Amino acid sequence: MTDTILTSEKQKVVIGLERRFVIIGERINPTGRKLLAEEMARGDYSRVVADALAQVEGGAQMLDVNAGIPLADEPKILAECVKLVQDTVPVPLSIDSSIVEALEAGLAVYKGKPLVNSVTGEEERLERVLPLVAKYGAAVVAISNDETGISEDPDVRFAVAKKIVERAADHGITRENVVVDPLVMPVGAINDAGRKLMHLLRRLHDELKVNTTCGASNFSFGLPNRRGLGAAFLPMMIGAGLTSAIMNPLHPEDRQAILGADVVMGHDPNCMTWIKRFREPSAEAAVGEAGGRGRREGRRRERA
Repeated sequence: MTDTILTSEKQKVVIGLERRFVIIGERINPTGRKLLAEEMARGDYSRVVADALAQVEGGAQMLDVNAGIPLADEPKILAECVKLVQDTVPVPLSIDSSIVEALEAGLAVYKGKPLVNSVTGEEERLERVLPLVAKYGAAVVAISNDETGISEDPDVRFAVAKKIVERAADHGITRENVVVDPLVMPVGAINDAGRKLMHLLRRLHDELKVNTTCGASNFSFGLPNRRGLGAAFLPMMIGAGLTSAIMNPLHPEDRQAILGADVVMGHDPNCMTWIKRFREPSAEAAVGEAGGRGRREGRRRERA
């Protein structure tokens, strides 16, 4: 069994091959969000706080924190956001940047064991990021591309992932602390992207025995009814071995699909999470709740 343990000061989350699927909230990211980028650049983090609270309320067990704003002081902003989000919500974080100095700034202020997002198979990136991950005792997302780019061949992407896992071991980072991103391709552009991804996920699960994550929204990019497609995509990938995703937790269709997949996979013991979420309230409880609402409405009318 491969368990990737991530912690904050208050909570522990385990991403595992035989565990419930982990949702990593994606919304604290200024890419493509002009207003958020402008606010973060001038030190206004009110929207960051609101997004953190909404995502955890929506069911995210972890949050990804990204501060990639052109021409801004990314190390400073990322460190400030990491501290603020940790003060706001109890969940562990994924510290996300393409700039190594920003990753280190975030790691230096983090309380607990985070996920570092990310390292690729490129030599320069491996030699800069892996020592940092080892220094801070973190786990790392391994993105399966290298100097040659992103291959459409899933077996080539598997070879890159295997290389990263082996190089991580050279730095004392065990496979439990490497979460592979097999790279989700848009099915609107590559018709067999889903089938190839399932093939790759099965190999990562069965041969490398590593946990996995992905940017789930990439699959439906450019297509209509993205929520319907996401609700089909996620359970099928979970069945193939996907153990987490960086995604928007605010879509109920996706959350319900994930909960159902956990039941089908046997990762929801006695279906208790499903039952707790969807069980109809008893008649007595419903009457009590209705009475409580009536009394509250009555008190509001009296005050008015």
